[in-house]
Amino acid sequence: MAEAESSGKFSIDLPDSDAAIAIAGAGQSILHRLESLTGASIVLRGLKLEISGRSSQLERASALVELMRPVWEEGQTVSTADISAALSSIDNGREEEHAALSNHVLVRNQTGNLLRPRTLRQKKYLDSMESNDLTFSLGPAGTGKTFLATVLAVRMLSERKIEKIILTRPAVEAGENLGFLPGDLQQKVDPYLRPLYDSLHTLLGLEKTTTLFEKGVIEVAPLAYMRGRTLEDAFIILDEAQNTTSAQMRMALTRLGERSRMVVTGDVTQIDLPSGQISGLVEAVQILQNIKGIAICKLTSADIVRHQLVQRVVDAYAKKRKVSDIRTK
Repeated sequence: MAEAESSGKFSIDLPDSDAAIAIAGAGQSILHRLESLTGASIVLRGLKLEISGRSSQLERASALVELMRPVWEEGQTVSTADISAALSSIDNGREEEHAALSNHVLVRNQTGNLLRPRTLRQKKYLDSMESNDLTFSLGPAGTGKTFLATVLAVRMLSERKIEKIILTRPAVEAGENLGFLPGDLQQKVDPYLRPLYDSLHTLLGLEKTTTLFEKGVIEVAPLAYMRGRTLEDAFIILDEAQNTTSAQMRMALTRLGERSRMVVTGDVTQIDLPSGQISGLVEAVQILQNIKGIAICKLTSADIVRHQLVQRVVDAYAKKRKVSDIRTK
């Protein structure tokens, strides 16, 4: 007969009320999530976090809380994505690598939060962008593909390593046919480029973003308007690249000029091109995967940092696609 596992208690002193609020979450949602994942009982009493349970539960819960210490100790918001990423690192014996994420602060956003990579694959993606002139990033929605590229671009701009940020994407999924839309050019393309504006506003604020647009330091434009240009001293982000044609992708990649770098992002499960037309992103990754100076990063549903339901939605659709593929073979 197996010997019963002993129970115990462990407590963590919190530095201030901001840290307590951060680790507890709204309505103590973070504590409840930690309890459900570890089986331990976690109670916040003033500035003391008390963890109790069987020894295995206690060890897992305390390790999880400690691994997220750099976030909650600074009063930064702890999310379910932070918990999932930390738990995955613990389960895979990569705690030290995960702990090092706290040292990789990129910028502080307009609400005061420090922006860091939140998963190990996000960290690898950032390292690739910093060390390569051309990086492809593939992954589902919510993995931070475009946002992390924009964060790095803003940081490089502030450090005067580049002179301009250029954000572009196919304006209309299957051909950039803007003529039927009302308004001038800017009004026509704004709905398609809105996610890029949102990222800039989060990082810089509306006023500073507007000023940089007016000075031409930041440019957001549909992909068709990149033709014929050579982009020097710039950080170029081509977003939603799964919806480029082969010709569009080739055109975009050949815009790269001296002292510039380019990041191409996309989700190959969300291709909106006409049936039978190959995606420029899919083709480019196949052709360029072994060329020096080009990095190809693949993020997964485990890297999703939006609402926890987004990961479940992505996984559910992925499962459905696998079943469909099996049936059609």
